[in-house]
Amino acid sequence: MSEVKIIGSAVPNMPWQEKPKQVHGAPVWRYTENPIIGRNPAKEVARIFNSAVIPYQNEFIGVFRGEQINGIPYIYMGRSKDAIHWEFEEEKIAFVDEEGKSFMPVYAYDPRLVKIEDVYYIIWCQDFYGAAIGIAKTTDFQTFVRIENPFLPFNRNAVLFPRKIHGNYMMLSRPSDSGHTPFGDIFLSESPDMVYWGKHRHVMGKASEWWESLKIGGGAAPIETTEGWLLFYHGVGGTCNGYVYSIGGAILDIENPSIVKYRCENFLLTPEEWYEERGFVPNVTFPCATIHDAESGRIAIYYGAADTYVGLAFTTVKEIVGYMKEKSSVSESDIEIGRR
Repeated sequence: MSEVKIIGSAVPNMPWQEKPKQVHGAPVWRYTENPIIGRNPAKEVARIFNSAVIPYQNEFIGVFRGEQINGIPYIYMGRSKDAIHWEFEEEKIAFVDEEGKSFMPVYAYDPRLVKIEDVYYIIWCQDFYGAAIGIAKTTDFQTFVRIENPFLPFNRNAVLFPRKIHGNYMMLSRPSDSGHTPFGDIFLSESPDMVYWGKHRHVMGKASEWWESLKIGGGAAPIETTEGWLLFYHGVGGTCNGYVYSIGGAILDIENPSIVKYRCENFLLTPEEWYEERGFVPNVTFPCATIHDAESGRIAIYYGAADTYVGLAFTTVKEIVGYMKEKSSVSESDIEIGRR
């Protein structure tokens, strides 16, 4: 049987730290210098978390959820030479409409950043007369043009696939209601033009395991591998002291990604360190991005911690896929095409 590999580009300068000897059985390990982004990281910004990064021009660039000191979240841009130490622009990203006129969201949070062909897309949650998905595109990280919102309210946690499938753009999202999502399943939608979205398919729902028994939602952009699309997502469980956000993993079919091939019944990361357990919203590990190297199979996972910090964790495609396949538990609704 051939070894699983990442399909994509080489990123030899990606951040990396070898697995500590004292970590046994766990497929994901934390960076020992976490958190990589602390409190008050930029002017008028109290906290940065739930953010996305990507390789760019032999360095790295990112879009960051900046919680302003007035409590309103916006998206800020940051640059880094090593994807660990970041410099942030003082002003929030200035979005414009397709005519070049200023078009700022009322608020914007939990951005993802995905390159498809020669265009970079930012996807975030915003106000569209209720919580909904916003999208903008850029080719140079100088001009950010907002395009049509893909869905009606209420929706969160939208994640684009990094390439078209059968000629169409693909997006994961988590439809919800006007409250704090007492239900939450991941759905797949597709579009020929990034304007009109349809052919909606159910991907997977919450499960009986404690860590994802309340709701789930998309995380980092799926990674294309020889086994399928590797997806890191978040699962939420309820306790007598509030929600707990953990990181889970699944592998989706490469041609029909509404079909779940493998779904790890165990969490991959759950709040255990002080910066995950203690903060503005305690007990949160929330994945939003990965940097991965197709040559070595290394994967760096960026995650928000306690709605206060940014953490970094590592794995390899061989180790993570092997673990997920060994611990897989899929339901009937996971493995069906998702159309009823």
